[in-house]
Amino acid sequence: MKFLITGANGLLGQKLISLLSSDESGGHSLIATSVGPNRNSSTRGYEYCQLDITNGEIVSQVIHRYNPDVVINTAAMTNVDQCETDKEGCWNLNVNAVAHLVKACDQNHCKLIHLSTDFIFDGLDGPYIEEANPNPLSYYGESKFASEKVLMNSKIQWAIARTVLVYGIVSDMSRSNIILWVKKSLEEGKQIKVVTDQWRTPTLAEDLAMGCYLIGTREQTGIFNISGKDLLTPYDMAIMVADYYKLDKSLIEKADSSTFSQPAKRPAKTGFIIDKARDLLGYDPHTFEEGIELVKSQIESN
Repeated sequence: MKFLITGANGLLGQKLISLLSSDESGGHSLIATSVGPNRNSSTRGYEYCQLDITNGEIVSQVIHRYNPDVVINTAAMTNVDQCETDKEGCWNLNVNAVAHLVKACDQNHCKLIHLSTDFIFDGLDGPYIEEANPNPLSYYGESKFASEKVLMNSKIQWAIARTVLVYGIVSDMSRSNIILWVKKSLEEGKQIKVVTDQWRTPTLAEDLAMGCYLIGTREQTGIFNISGKDLLTPYDMAIMVADYYKLDKSLIEKADSSTFSQPAKRPAKTGFIIDKARDLLGYDPHTFEEGIELVKSQIESN
């Protein structure tokens, strides 16, 4: 099976490259694409091509040239507040680019696996099943819901992997995550405020990559919730990080969402019920504590 990944320089993209290029038993071939030069050059066993998915003509040319069986679209503008302040850029990357991919996949008979988010929901009655009704609170959420509808209204084979608060580490991290932020802050003796009135099912990047892989290799279609198994508040997560590293928990101060002034609204309680992915894919994610342990081992090996 031939895979083509967009957004390959991102956290999920790099985890997918590592997973697919190391799966010798599957006999898969891999083309990794991203808008800039390859950041994952230390891994072997795949081909790299620069690709700006907002350019429909180039998307068609690249998909036609490589003719993959499955395209996994991990590229997106995911900074929720940036999406609120740059709505044109957000829509172009999160919606228009998906339409370009759908068109190219239709022309070349490819399946498209697209990444989506818990932020398509309003957070009033989470955790959510796949059939729950979206009602986004932010422009980011609106754009991701719109991108889902592009797939649903198409004639191609498609699958959507919805996920929640992805965390992990790669060697050239451009963004932090809750584990690294809490660890660094407490090690430096800084007091931090962490919200107690939001709930998520945080997702280890390796688990999300595996979920996408299973959807592709098991030839599944439709919507799948691919997240962690633990429903936690950010405060819960911070305390677990402090406990794991034996850091000073008294530096962690409880706060509610009104403490922070942010351009975009966040849903209060999301998180996903992952029974469908467990049953149809055999998806079995790590606990958050196991995720902390894995990230620690990766930090030490870098």
